[in-house]
Amino acid sequence: RHSPSQPPTQPAAMQEFIAVILGFPAIVYSILLAVVLVYWVAAVIGMVDFGESDIDLDLADPSDLSTIASYVVAFGLTGVPFSIVVTLLVLTGWTMCTLASIWLMPWVPTLLLKIVVGLVLLAVCFALSIIVTARLVRPLRGLFVTQYGRSNNELVGQVCVITTGGVDEREGHAEVAQRGAGILIRVWAATPNTLTRGSRAVITEYDAAQRRYLVQALEGET
Repeated sequence: RHSPSQPPTQPAAMQEFIAVILGFPAIVYSILLAVVLVYWVAAVIGMVDFGESDIDLDLADPSDLSTIASYVVAFGLTGVPFSIVVTLLVLTGWTMCTLASIWLMPWVPTLLLKIVVGLVLLAVCFALSIIVTARLVRPLRGLFVTQYGRSNNELVGQVCVITTGGVDEREGHAEVAQRGAGILIRVWAATPNTLTRGSRAVITEYDAAQRRYLVQALEGET
């Protein structure tokens, strides 16, 4: 053991850090962070579609929003894919909770108090992570232009590129090139069809009720 007057050695410091992130309350955020990391690894290797994580909120009637969606709107967390919002919430919450655990938890004497303080820290870090994430989301909104930035009917008749593994009556996403910026849209198509990731399709109709576009394979392409 190192003396109190000496800083901990590097291995000891690493062990203490691991003990903190695997201990209460930081382990709650550590588990969430692990889930987020698994998601992004799966997204990078193509096992999940990044576009499918978007939340379709911009034109929704507030009375029709789910409870979670209404909170997302209220806290200003719209305008970027929901996967990014969740990632920022977890990352900022994990950072604050870990630092608070390092600085505060060693001073808490009993197990019962540690549990109480830990629960308070989780609540405070979650609230602060919402505020921080809302600030971080603002400058990112311009990087994620969706179909709701312009009239939906203007896209009918244009060509899009499918970004999901396939398109059916329930799910599908595509990208439309507009003035050099890609616009991500929700699409659907009758099955069976030949649409896969990278296929070009023509937008034939806009479904206002579902806020998505009907597409069909571009003639001459398989």
